[in-house]
Amino acid sequence: MKLSHMLLSLASLALATALPRTPNHNAATTAFPSTSGLHFTIDGKTGYFAGTNSYWIGFLTNNDDVDLVMSQLAASDLKILRVWGFNDVNTKPADGTVWYQLHANGTSTINTGADGLQRLDYVVTSAEKYGIKLIINFVNEWTDYGGMQAYVTAYGAAAQTDFYTNTAIQAAYKNYIKAVVSRYSSSAAIFAWELANEPRCNGCDTSVLYNWISDTSKYIKSLDSKHLVTIGDEGFGLDVDSDGSYPYTYGEGLNFTKNLGISTIDFGTLHLYPDSCMLS
Repeated sequence: MKLSHMLLSLASLALATALPRTPNHNAATTAFPSTSGLHFTIDGKTGYFAGTNSYWIGFLTNNDDVDLVMSQLAASDLKILRVWGFNDVNTKPADGTVWYQLHANGTSTINTGADGLQRLDYVVTSAEKYGIKLIINFVNEWTDYGGMQAYVTAYGAAAQTDFYTNTAIQAAYKNYIKAVVSRYSSSAAIFAWELANEPRCNGCDTSVLYNWISDTSKYIKSLDSKHLVTIGDEGFGLDVDSDGSYPYTYGEGLNFTKNLGISTIDFGTLHLYPDSCMLS
């Protein structure tokens, strides 16, 4: 039952001038990460695996710094690293600043250069080297590093919640997904693709996010059927053993149980913020 395939994504934790080489898609590992009953299987081992987050690792400009992070993770027996696979801007930043995608005047331009996705390339390369598995997401609910609002601003939508239903925005979002997934679809370093960091649709009927999750995850699977796909949500609308408090409600547009029933979603995530969710 996928309800039990929960990766506790502790989102409150933040965990060379030469061009990076292309990730080694023929890495020694022969199998891709998968779910196995109530557990995950990685590199032939089935169980639970510890991990952490690093939103910033893909924005580092020195390969040695990336390797240092990966080597420290490996030495600490941390197997999974969740990283930002996005860095959206509405105006091109100064030279030397890393950015992945520029949204302006109704168009989106993907930066595949040395200050763009080549930085994410090296994160994948280093993960392959040190045996770390990556969860890579494609956009942020929040405005940090652009997020959904960067799309909304560029495409003239009325509100951030329009991100999920605006045709032009969704076309640009899927185009970015294709650009990223196609770079690493054969890499054994990918643990899972994540639709977004903490997607919400405040005040929306839960069908809005359900339809978006279903459509987007199906699209990702059409590009890459080998890797796991997850939503990246915080766990709102978990109606099992509900006490009626904020995290269990549908006010953020999410129905945790129903969304996990989507056939192209492989496991669920919970982000734990006891203070802000008013939990003791």
